[in-house]
Amino acid sequence: MQVSRVLIAFSTPVILVECFIISNLGFLALDIYVAHSMNGFAHWAEWLPFAFSLTAPVFLVVAATLSGSLRPELPESNAAPSTRARIGRFIGLAIGACSILVGIAGLLWHLESQFFAEQTLKNLVYAAPFAAPLAYSGLGFLLLLDRMVTSDTSEWARWVILLALGGWVGNFVLSLADHAQNAFFYWPESIPVVASALAIGALTMAMIDFANRSFLRGCLILMAVEIGVGIAGWILHLVAVSHSPMQSLWDRVVYSAPIFAPMLFADLAILAMIGLASLLMTAANAGVQHSAVAESQ
Repeated sequence: MQVSRVLIAFSTPVILVECFIISNLGFLALDIYVAHSMNGFAHWAEWLPFAFSLTAPVFLVVAATLSGSLRPELPESNAAPSTRARIGRFIGLAIGACSILVGIAGLLWHLESQFFAEQTLKNLVYAAPFAAPLAYSGLGFLLLLDRMVTSDTSEWARWVILLALGGWVGNFVLSLADHAQNAFFYWPESIPVVASALAIGALTMAMIDFANRSFLRGCLILMAVEIGVGIAGWILHLVAVSHSPMQSLWDRVVYSAPIFAPMLFADLAILAMIGLASLLMTAANAGVQHSAVAESQ
């Protein structure tokens, strides 16, 4: 019985998003370490996102402990929240704001590497991946969203979908730029570009026609396919790493195909699915309430 209650509690969309944020911030530490090892952390500032990714999840867990729940929203009753809950909420807001700043600073830092010196398509493709740091900004906005908008509304669900959509736009740019470096030599390299474009179009329409439950279900199916694309891409990247001529395994991971990049498809698809499922639930609840009002009249 206790297990079922825990599962039900963790199936709440806002709890799932909080778990998504904490796990992604933590995983970015590994991703940053691998990416910045390519130049041996040449500048001290390259350690900042790594340190932030290590510490931010700890602070969020502390905030959840203080609040007594991973659910970050303030109570809707007239009773004033406890001091511990206020502190927990403030920590979440502070981490969210810092995460946004880290993402923007990283964007400017990556563009500064070559693109600002000479604004050419070549420099944009071969410079450090300029859109990658915006993952921090997206997670920061999710943190602010969970603490400022009630999660059982269509507004919250549409914001989640919008942030997932922003991630898909970045994923499209990264897939296009990364695979343009070898001129799409292998035909499967075009699949992530097409898949990202499909996700962008579908989620854009889901935000506009958010009451169309049939279309929302179709979007959920598409997101499941996107997870398959991510897993397939991850396997192909592992094959590329294994075939690398470099001697050590670490050098293969650092200098070959980015081993974690394809999993961004699965990651963004999961976030979008949370928003879509929440939107379906709010639409269903609205339909039930409308029917009840009609019957009473």
